[in-house]
Amino acid sequence: MKILNKAALPSGFKAEGISCGIKKSGKKDLALIYSESIATAAGVFTSNRIQAAPVKLSKNHLKDNKAQAIIVNSGNANCMTKAKGLKDANEMAACVAKALKIKNKDVLVASTGIIGKPLPIDKIKKGISSLTNNISKNGLNNVAAAIMTTDTEPKKVSLKLAIDGKVITITGIAKGAGMIYPNMATMLSFIMTDLAIAPNALKIALKNAVDNSFNCISIDGCTSTNDMVLILANGQARNKKINFGDQSFKVFLNSLNYVCLELAKKIVQDAEGATKFIQIKVRGAKDYPEAKKLAFAVANSNLLKTAIFGENRNLGRIFAALGQTGINISENKIKVNCSSFKNKDIKMIIDLNMGKSFATVYTSDLSEEYVRINAAYN
Repeated sequence: MKILNKAALPSGFKAEGISCGIKKSGKKDLALIYSESIATAAGVFTSNRIQAAPVKLSKNHLKDNKAQAIIVNSGNANCMTKAKGLKDANEMAACVAKALKIKNKDVLVASTGIIGKPLPIDKIKKGISSLTNNISKNGLNNVAAAIMTTDTEPKKVSLKLAIDGKVITITGIAKGAGMIYPNMATMLSFIMTDLAIAPNALKIALKNAVDNSFNCISIDGCTSTNDMVLILANGQARNKKINFGDQSFKVFLNSLNYVCLELAKKIVQDAEGATKFIQIKVRGAKDYPEAKKLAFAVANSNLLKTAIFGENRNLGRIFAALGQTGINISENKIKVNCSSFKNKDIKMIIDLNMGKSFATVYTSDLSEEYVRINAAYN
């Protein structure tokens, strides 16, 4: 596995990102990812019971495990927009399909931004015309910029690996800085690879990678209505098709886990108003679910997050967070080892001394700047 210093699109992919006028700032707000051939596709979506129109549409379009394009807008979530929202999401897909001469159902749709406002569909349709005319192999950076909302920088990871003597590329981009507590905030990630892989194997790999990455981060404990992670695998590397259980599957899985975890970490590092990156490992638990629940209880403690921002080593807040989960733990057995709160990167190890299972999650501190950003965001 070779990590690329400069992210690059895999074989057979094109992309572009532009400004179509959704954002008053004039920043890029519309992006297109396109595979020159039909790709095997999979997705993982928000667990929020209120789901945005593009989530509903993309879930439906993925029923055949195939896709060829992803259209994404930022600045407007197209959520809580009732029948018009679903109509607009379908129009986005249909407009892309017509321009690229592909099937409507092979277009996936994603949106991120403000909830409850109608989508400016006419601006988007005009933008799609420009996108489809200008997509290229060099458009990845523009896409990564166009999907951002309160992010301060684009998030990209790209690597190469060898499978069956073929060079495989996996490239992922993501956006997210607030409303982050994925239970797959506004968090989106799109992953592209030229690998040939069976649909079931791709779904299993993506779920595993998401569980070990995006589902192990929290910025503010808020799960978005629009979260989604999509992956397209177009097979243009011409490797022997991978099936679940193959040795090659394990190689791909490890690489996909790396890409997703690096993207997830970048989201936390870019958290709204954050000054600290915090890794919390709970070990010595009875099982993994308990370890993860306890780790997230600590990660989502506003009392602890503000203490870390203030560099106030109040470890009592860790014990309080652990105790409120209802899990049977013993305060006399728990040991906490934590680096200084003055550090930018903080590592926290919480040993329960109750078993052999562990879980690691990632979070950030909570500052006045986080409040300012979200008080003004509308």
